[in-house]
Amino acid sequence: QVQLVESGGGLVQPGGSVRLSCVASGLPLDYYAIAWFRQAPGKEREAVSCINTADDSTYYADSTKGRFTISRDNTKYTVYLQMSALNPSDTAVYYCAAVGVEPAATSYMWAASQVYDYWGQGTQVTVSS
Repeated sequence: QVQLVESGGGLVQPGGSVRLSCVASGLPLDYYAIAWFRQAPGKEREAVSCINTADDSTYYADSTKGRFTISRDNTKYTVYLQMSALNPSDTAVYYCAAVGVEPAATSYMWAASQVYDYWGQGTQVTVSS
């Protein structure tokens, strides 16, 4: 049974940092694109970042490039999202998602939420003073 479990959200002051974690278990393939999405109230879900486990290639949305860093610890089956220089527009529920895909295909599909097979339950990040 595949499970993705996010943690690390909470209340953060503007300009602050937080690290989200996504622990993945039960994934049946050797390579996956594991992505972070977010959804703010009244808005559509948007892609934030993605990493492919086969070659550690990474992808970022323009809104997060330079502020967010995605990484993984293979020994812990965990993908991290380090978020810095946060502002109120980063407030959202953050989800991790996974789909089995080779690295060559990840670059053009990673931001499409409909292709992902597995989703976590989400973790709330609120940026406010």
